[in-house]
Amino acid sequence: MNVQKKVKSILIDTLLLTAGSFIFAVSVNTFTAPNNIAPGGMTGIATMINYLTQAPIGLMIFLLNVPILLWGFFAVGFRFIAKTVGAIILSSFIIDFTAGILPVYHGDKILTAIYGGVLAGVGLSMFFIRGATTGGTDLAASLLKRHLPHLSLGKLILIIDFVIVLLSALVYRNFESPLYAIIVIFLTSKVIDAILYGVDDGNGRMMFIISPKNKEISQRIMSEIGRGVTALKSVGCYSEQEGFVLLCAVWRQEIYRTYAVIHEIDPDAFIIVGEAGEISGEGFQKLQIAEPAKKKK
Repeated sequence: MNVQKKVKSILIDTLLLTAGSFIFAVSVNTFTAPNNIAPGGMTGIATMINYLTQAPIGLMIFLLNVPILLWGFFAVGFRFIAKTVGAIILSSFIIDFTAGILPVYHGDKILTAIYGGVLAGVGLSMFFIRGATTGGTDLAASLLKRHLPHLSLGKLILIIDFVIVLLSALVYRNFESPLYAIIVIFLTSKVIDAILYGVDDGNGRMMFIISPKNKEISQRIMSEIGRGVTALKSVGCYSEQEGFVLLCAVWRQEIYRTYAVIHEIDPDAFIIVGEAGEISGEGFQKLQIAEPAKKKK
């Protein structure tokens, strides 16, 4: 039964990653790259290299990710980045394979940015749903956070993308391209959030995990996701068996990675995800307490 589940999981991974790669390729080859829009990340750098040298975008994405993948391998191990390696190879190949096949749009730039951002968001969501990424900004930010714990993952990604977008103004020698790139990045992030977590605007999520492999799950979450885990003593009302429920607070963009870790250890784990309107404490925002007004003498 476990073999059947593993085969089924591999087939679903392959299907979604292939579909996601094709949709992402449409975003790049039909909309952003032909219109000189570099939407951050390794894709943005690869698009600029293609503009300057005509080098294939997919190949450049792969080569740019190699140093980051090696960094990730030595920092957290191959198991953490294995699926990402496969996703990068697949998406890079499909981007180059479809480069001369897909039609190119040269119409209204606003529509170009909208379609490019929405399609990129849909395509990348399929990667995230299966616990993979396209490397680049997300992986680099995750690794940098280990050395810069005072900065949130979101801020690190924003800083990296902001530098790449500013660089595009110099490469394309105009200030319109960065503005359209910002629209693409904004729409991509919004579409990803809407698909993965819904359209509500909570600051974080609470994850309740029930599994007989709680110890291994908690250790992996703490080491790979970098989030603390609390074990709450529990009693099953039906089975009357005592056990533990794991409680973990995560940012919205960390949910897909946490899911991937849990399902890798225990595909049958029972998981509840609830909205956390505000999370304060180590690793999240600092608790702000207003000082009491001084009494007048």
